[in-house]
Order: sequence, then structure tokens, then C-alpha cells
Amino acid sequence: MSKVLIVDDSHTIRQQVILALTGFLVLEAADGIEALELTAREREIALILLDVNMPRLGGLEVLERLRTDPTYSQVPVLMLTTEVERRLIDRAKAAGAKGWLIKPVKPELLLGAVSKFVRAEK
Repeated sequence: MSKVLIVDDSHTIRQQVILALTGFLVLEAADGIEALELTAREREIALILLDVNMPRLGGLEVLERLRTDPTYSQVPVLMLTTEVERRLIDRAKAAGAKGWLIKPVKPELLLGAVSKFVRAEK
């Protein structure tokens, strides 16, 4: 089963993502530090969903660090955030983010975006 990592400090958002992504094994991290710890152990994550604003380490910093890791340098990353600032979007794009989804996102839209990059398993 394809693994997707959701990194968000909101427990509610993480649960919504888990419910929306049927057919995927969804892993969770509550902030950027947890995400980096998890990616150091878990080497077969197919896609990462990252919030921008989180305690300890934000999503853009996580994205930039993951791009220096050979295992995750090409893994698709979608930003899932409330932010709409052009400079943040440009920074994410420059770091290799594949998309920018604004919260709250409809479950079918989230599933469609993830499915563009990773196949769900039934």
C-alpha cells in the first residue's frame, strides 16, 4: 500500500486527511521535527503533505531539508496550508513542491491531487 505522510500540527486536519485518503497508508507527524525523524526511519513514503506554519520547524524548512536527502529529493510534496502569500508559494515552488492546496480542502479534491502523483491501492 502506498504511504503518504501528513505533517500538520492540527490533529483534526491529520484525521481529515486520513479519512479522505482511502486506499493509502497515511503516516502522521505533528510538526517538522517529527516529520524529519519519521522520514529518517521510514524510507518508502510515496508522497508528503506539508503544512507551512507549525511549531518547532515549519513546512518550508522541512521541504528544503528533504530535498537534500537523496531518498526524498524526488518524492512529491504538496503543501496543505491556509497561507496564500505569493512569496511563500514561490519559495515552496523553488524548493520543489508539486502543489499548493488551501485549507480547508474538500476530501475529493485532496484525494484527486494525491492520486495525480501516487496510485491508491484497493
